[in-house]
Amino acid sequence: MFSRLGGLLTGLSTTIRASVIPAPATFTQFSAFSTSFPVWRNNFLQFIHNRNGPPKRRARSKDKSPISGYSHYKGIVLKTVIRHPKKPNSGNRKCAIVRLSTGAEVCAYIPNVGHNLQEHSQVLVKGGRRRDLISVKANIVRGKFDCAPAGGRK
Repeated sequence: MFSRLGGLLTGLSTTIRASVIPAPATFTQFSAFSTSFPVWRNNFLQFIHNRNGPPKRRARSKDKSPISGYSHYKGIVLKTVIRHPKKPNSGNRKCAIVRLSTGAEVCAYIPNVGHNLQEHSQVLVKGGRRRDLISVKANIVRGKFDCAPAGGRK
């Protein structure tokens, strides 16, 4: 039965192909039985492109940092953490998880030697990432609010 059905379909496709009026030379001829799906899809997308014009380009922001739009943010320290830098560098870098006044949470680097920050301390945070620390995209300003100014090295 299936062989007869297959023969019927092939006969039908040749009949339909023969009955299609030849198209002008400027257009490509579509046949549902002879073209494969990817070719048909590409032709369809090209047709839509020609009919509606090129697709509208969406603006994509390069700046994904939560610290954008302003130079400084006030924040509250949630936790102080120690981060380890990427491969060629080594050491323990002091950082703090800070909830900004916008509600975003960032990991901010505490520059220089020593700090007096603890939970619930108010800090001033500015943008700028640490290249050797993963996911650190902000810096804490020393000497503002609860963060003591940097002490000299001994």
